[in-house]
Amino acid sequence: MTSSPQIPLPAAVVFDLEFTAWEGSMANHWLRPGEFQEIVQIGAVKVDAGFSPGETFDVLVRPRINPELSPYLVGLTGITNEELRDRGMDFAEAYRAFLAFAGDLPIIAFGRDDKVFLDNLRLYGMNDAPPLPSYYDIRFWMKEHGIDTRGLHACDVGPSVGVPFSGHKHNGLDDALSVAAGAAALIARGARAPLAA
Repeated sequence: MTSSPQIPLPAAVVFDLEFTAWEGSMANHWLRPGEFQEIVQIGAVKVDAGFSPGETFDVLVRPRINPELSPYLVGLTGITNEELRDRGMDFAEAYRAFLAFAGDLPIIAFGRDDKVFLDNLRLYGMNDAPPLPSYYDIRFWMKEHGIDTRGLHACDVGPSVGVPFSGHKHNGLDDALSVAAGAAALIARGARAPLAA
């Protein structure tokens, strides 16, 4: 009797968020009147222990306070206002869908995207929303393995370790895949996987 090959179970979810921005908003920390980091895209990929990619998640989210994306953000992300109107969902629905996708898996991002989620929950008064799964900022692990993360964005993670970027920079799913690819490359070189016991 032959046994079927073992399929590696997902070990974590790598995700990336895109959110409303205007020319100069990053430098001003979104402190100018009327500027908020409202999520407009959630991209994610399930990865195994070696960070090989599996199932993906990609949703557009309609901002409630600033429903019209700035020309700056459209140029940066490639997400258009027409796409948001046609395919976007409300944040509450998108958040629930992301939690369902992640399940009990830990979630990983490059930077404090967990804080952006929490800020959106507060901004929209969703105080009774289910909590995020266990969160891990992969920047600390990358620093431990010799990668200078200063000035990098999620889309730069793969290229920082020699993995060419594929897709559109500052697209949530493409950026999440770049983070996963960068981590996989470091693991292949002998790095202990993030979250490894």
